[in-house]
Amino acid sequence: MIDRKFIGHEFAPSTAEVEKGRLRFFAKATGNTDPIYSDEEAARKAGYRALPAPPTFLFCLEMDRDNPMDSIELLGVYIGRVLHGEQSFTYHAPVCAGDRITFRSRISDIYDKKGGALEFIVMETAGHNQDGVHVVDMRRSLVVRNG
Repeated sequence: MIDRKFIGHEFAPSTAEVEKGRLRFFAKATGNTDPIYSDEEAARKAGYRALPAPPTFLFCLEMDRDNPMDSIELLGVYIGRVLHGEQSFTYHAPVCAGDRITFRSRISDIYDKKGGALEFIVMETAGHNQDGVHVVDMRRSLVVRNG
């Protein structure tokens, strides 16, 4: 069983730059054909200051930190038993190419189901841009299969 003492644990903040080449690649890779994600003029006409980040891009950007598996290692969980359960995003302001986003993550919950056969790790992350504007709240659940 994962020790519940880690609920509330906060990880060191990490900062990543939003690069337009990565935005275009991500949009293409995820099948997003809206021109605002690949054409700077279309993005400006739509009211953005630069190419905007596609909806789930910030999850990938947040994984750019030095050790994206730090939570798994902290909890002593074998990566081969981990499944991505779910994720959600609440956007508070647009994120665009050229922004620098600082992510602050914490373990918000750890619980089990099926008599401990499945354990859930809930992570919450807040993102702020280079101007200190709160741009996103992200939440993800990891499922650990035991036995």
